This record gives sequence, C-alpha cells and structure tokens, in this order.
Amino acid sequence: MNEVFSSFQGEGTLIGRRQIFVRFSGCNLDCSYCDTPESRNPQYGELISTDELYSKVNSIITPDFHSISFTGGEPLLHSNFIKKFLEEYEFKSMLETNGTLPAELNKIAHLLDYVSLDIKLPEHGASNNYADILDLELKSIKLLRDEEINTYIKVVVMPQTEVELISSIASRIADEVEKTSELVMVLQPVSPITVWADGTQKLFELSEVAGKYIDVLTIPQVHKLLNVK
Repeated sequence: MNEVFSSFQGEGTLIGRRQIFVRFSGCNLDCSYCDTPESRNPQYGELISTDELYSKVNSIITPDFHSISFTGGEPLLHSNFIKKFLEEYEFKSMLETNGTLPAELNKIAHLLDYVSLDIKLPEHGASNNYADILDLELKSIKLLRDEEINTYIKVVVMPQTEVELISSIASRIADEVEKTSELVMVLQPVSPITVWADGTQKLFELSEVAGKYIDVLTIPQVHKLLNVK
C-alpha cells in the first residue's frame, strides 16, 4: 500500500466529490505524464491487511465522504485484495485503471460503483504496443458496460495529440461497445495547464471530433488548480 488519504476527486465525472484515496504501488505501464512516479515501484509502501485498511479508511471519514477511490499505480495488480476488502466492507467504490488487465477487472467489476478507465495514446510512452493496449482497453470497456457499471473514459491529451487519433478512438468505441449512450469520454488536458497557453483551439477541435461519436467533456485536473493532493 502506497498511501491512504482524503481529498477531493479532481478528475472526471465525480469531480469535487470527497473521496478516500487508496493508492496501490506497482504499475504495468510507464506513462510519461504520471504524477505519482513513486507508485510505479511495486516495493514502495507497506503491506497491510484488509482489516488494517478498514481502520485507516474509517479513521479519516468525513461527513461529506462520497466513496473510496482505488488508484495507483495500477490497482488491478491487486484485484484479489480489492475483492476481499469490498466483500468484507460495504463502501461505495471507484476504480481508476488503465484498463489493460480485463481478466483482473472481471474479478471485481460487480463490486464497483464507478470506474475511470484511462485510454493510453502513443505519445504517452506507456508501451510500444499501442494497438494491443487499445484492444485490451476496449475489452475492459465492453465488460464494464455488460455489467452496467457507471464508467467514464479518460483520455489525457497533449498539445501534440492528433485530432484524427481521438476521432478514430471515439469512432471505434461507438462501433464496438454497446450502450455507448451511457458512456462519457473525458478529455483531460495534460498538466500543467500552462502548456496549453497557445493551444486551446486544439482542445475545441478534439472535443468536436469526439462528440461525433460519444458524449464528451473537457476537464483539467482540478486538484492541481486547487493545489491539493
């Protein structure tokens, strides 16, 4: 376990909600924009039991508490632990995942209330196998929609992100995933927001092409703007 803390959700459709973040260590990808690089190290942090995690969570719950966010790193590397915890303790829960481990996701999908699934782009440098990663992410999205889990798709966009790429991803989701009327794509401008000083027109273009196929929102990392964890 990397850390457990309480803060506002700063990304996606639950933005502004007070959550308790349970951050796991270890990740199967290596994204250039990762804002918690220490969490890539599987040895970082401490080993704890589900009972110990419950005690940590329970000690920092506030009256405005909404849900637990399992984040990382890649929390699905710890799917068995998450499954055990959610079976033992009834909390509203959210999973923040890169979506490349659908078999692990399948173990816990029925226990989740919300999922933020991060689609990787070639410029993220996560892996050399971009096409394979996208196939896995789409498999995970289909699984979540089959389970009717409240899911949004997050895409971290950069000034160099190609409009045609976002169009092709949104088009493929619309073609291959059922019930897309209940899906949202969140375009998240990479932080710091100052890198967009001369590129805001690109954000309009990215939103427009995605909007041809799927409901789309453009939201920066608000917790960075508030200077909170």
